[in-house]
Amino acid sequence: MMHYFHRQVQLWGEETQTLLQSKRIVIIGSGGLGSSLAFALGASGIGAIHMVDFDTVSLHNIHRQIVFKMGDENKFKAEVAAQLIEERCPYVKSYAHVCTLEEFMAKGIEVDLIIDATDNLPTRAMISNYAKKALTPWIYGSVEAFNGQVCFFEKASFTEVFKITQKTPAGITAPIVMYIASLQANLALRYLAGLTVKKDQLYYLFFNEEGEFITQKFQLPQSNQ
Repeated sequence: MMHYFHRQVQLWGEETQTLLQSKRIVIIGSGGLGSSLAFALGASGIGAIHMVDFDTVSLHNIHRQIVFKMGDENKFKAEVAAQLIEERCPYVKSYAHVCTLEEFMAKGIEVDLIIDATDNLPTRAMISNYAKKALTPWIYGSVEAFNGQVCFFEKASFTEVFKITQKTPAGITAPIVMYIASLQANLALRYLAGLTVKKDQLYYLFFNEEGEFITQKFQLPQSNQ
C-alpha cells in the first residue's frame, strides 16, 4: 500500500497515511464538483467515501463533470463516481447512495467530514443543519461563470452568512469547477491528516475585467445559533 501512496508518504509519513485509512467522508453531489472531488480524493487513501446523488448523467454534463464520458448518459452519477474511485485505488472503499440528502441523513452513517458538491443554496442550508446536528465540520464549494467560493465551516453558520434563495447559477467554465474542487480537496486532506486548516474563512476567487485572477478572504462570524 505504501508504494502506491509513495509521494504522499514522502510528504507526511506512513503514520499519517495509515491514519487516513480510518477516515470516513461523504460527498453530497456527484456532478461537477463531486466528480472532480472523486478524482482528487478517491486515490488519496481515505478509508471510505460515500457519494450521494439521485441524478443521472446527461450529455450536457460531460464537458465539465470529469468522471463521466460519452456513453454514460442515463447512468446514476453516484454509481459511476463510486466505481471509478475503486478502480483507481484498491485501498479506498466507495459507496454509492442513489438518494436524496434527506434519505442519506436518515441512514445515520457517521463520517468525519462532509463535503458540499451541490449547486443550490437550499441544499447547502440543509447540509449546514445536518453538519451541526452531527457535530461534524463541512466544506462548502460553489462555482459560477469564472468565479468560485470555498469555506471550511466549523462554528460559522451558512444560513446566517448567505441569503437562501432558489437562484439559478449562470453558465460555468469547466476549469473553474476543477479548481474549486481542488481547493476543497486540499482542505479536506489537510484536516483528515491532522494538519492545520483555517476554519470559517470564506475564499472568493474570480477573474476581474482585465483577466487578472483575484483571491479575497473573509473571516466569518461564529454562529449565534
